[in-house]
Amino acid sequence: MNASQRKLAEGVLYTDMYELTMAQLYFRMGMHEMNAHFEHFFRNYPDYGSHQAGYCINAGLEWFADWVEEACFGDAEIECLRNQKQRSGKPMFDDDFLGWLRQQCLRDHFTIQAVPEGRVVHPNVPLTVVQGPLALAQIMESSLLNRINFQTLIATKAARVREAGCRRMMIEFGLRRAQDRGGNAGTRAAMIGGADFSSNTGISYALGYPAKGTHAHSMVQAFMALGEGELAAFRAYSEVFPDDCLLLVDTINTLESGVPNAIKVFEELKKKGHKPLGIRLDSGDLAHLSIQAARMLNAAGFEDTVILLSNQLDEMVVWQIVSQIRDEARKYGLDPDHLINRLAYGVGTRLVTSRGQGALDGVYKLTALEKNQEWIPAIKVSETPEKIINPGFKNVWRIYNGLNHATADLMGMQDEDPDQMDPLELRHPSDREIRRTISRKDIDHIEPLLTDIIKDGRMVYEHPGIDEMRQVRDQDLDRLDSGVKRLVNPHIYHVSLTPRLWQLKRELVEKRGQIR
Repeated sequence: MNASQRKLAEGVLYTDMYELTMAQLYFRMGMHEMNAHFEHFFRNYPDYGSHQAGYCINAGLEWFADWVEEACFGDAEIECLRNQKQRSGKPMFDDDFLGWLRQQCLRDHFTIQAVPEGRVVHPNVPLTVVQGPLALAQIMESSLLNRINFQTLIATKAARVREAGCRRMMIEFGLRRAQDRGGNAGTRAAMIGGADFSSNTGISYALGYPAKGTHAHSMVQAFMALGEGELAAFRAYSEVFPDDCLLLVDTINTLESGVPNAIKVFEELKKKGHKPLGIRLDSGDLAHLSIQAARMLNAAGFEDTVILLSNQLDEMVVWQIVSQIRDEARKYGLDPDHLINRLAYGVGTRLVTSRGQGALDGVYKLTALEKNQEWIPAIKVSETPEKIINPGFKNVWRIYNGLNHATADLMGMQDEDPDQMDPLELRHPSDREIRRTISRKDIDHIEPLLTDIIKDGRMVYEHPGIDEMRQVRDQDLDRLDSGVKRLVNPHIYHVSLTPRLWQLKRELVEKRGQIR
């Protein structure tokens, strides 16, 4: 694929064919420029099989907004569509429709609101709200879902690993196991969700961070093949990188060769005025080896060197390592908290592929259509009540209780103001029997979640840097009930509707013969 082909493949035609065929249908019916309101949300938290998420971390918005800014139909795009054929051999797209498309750049037509990146988010709550011409809004769907669903999935996994590891240093190592150039998106999402750094050099630099890494077993093997051995390899590495010397110690035997040789090199570095960085463990019982390696390093006077763990880590493995250290470290004369605090984690395959849950079930649904300057709510009904969408043009708020903990996300009509409601009634989105009432005296504050990104075709939002997203992430996580953050069987966070929105939903369902 050459540069022009890649530009075509990743531009406005980075969308599914059915978005374009629907756009032509709207054009034929004279509906293509009707003002439409779409919402992007996910239906379920990631379920990894043996463990489940109780929250997600929103990510991917900036890359989607960048795509919108550049997505235009030019000569190459129109030529591509002109060459699409129906089964009969006739052109898939009419010249009139292609002529209309030829004038379109997506950025000129939309108002987009979204939940900022780094925020904790929950099922059924709109993450991205798109308002603009029906045909173009339809074309936007695939690219939006592709960018935000994946990055939210990976950011969530990263946050869970970080929480399991007591928020210690975490480096994303996933590039070699990622899905082609999706590795860059995975790295960015991981750094929003929980990773401090990445081994992925180019994207790290683009995001404003130094790339981090150690060395591979092959370096030690190369010296061994030449008859020089592990110690010679370590010495060579320390000579080239005396202030960044972190040695992989499990090529031969971790405790009998790797750690002793690392200590010899660390002592040599110390005499030269350099501070050794640490060791890396990449195989075996990582909790046990961490304890034994820490004993050896402490005895040699290197109590503060890092012990970096890698090898198929995820949140459950990290949690098990931390738990085992808490149980066993004192038996060997070690302070478990000190050891846990010196650990770092290199997390790769299971993070960047979201092992156990390979996709987030984010969807993009029409919720309202404007006709004669009036918004008409739209609804999708289903035999499964949980899949009936919440209709209309609405707002979203987060309710904080008296402890300043997030207690519910509330969706309501656009003209509603929950600050004026006392008590605040919360209705379950699909079960008419479940409701909750909160008195104003039990509420610390109510926060709107959506912010303007593009307003009437103009970018009005300044995307935050990764550091700012991380601060928001930590603030949101600190305000979550601990039960919601459990790695296994988390408490279910409340996502609710105002009575007015609940009533509108019920009326629309009944109107369509789907009484619930």
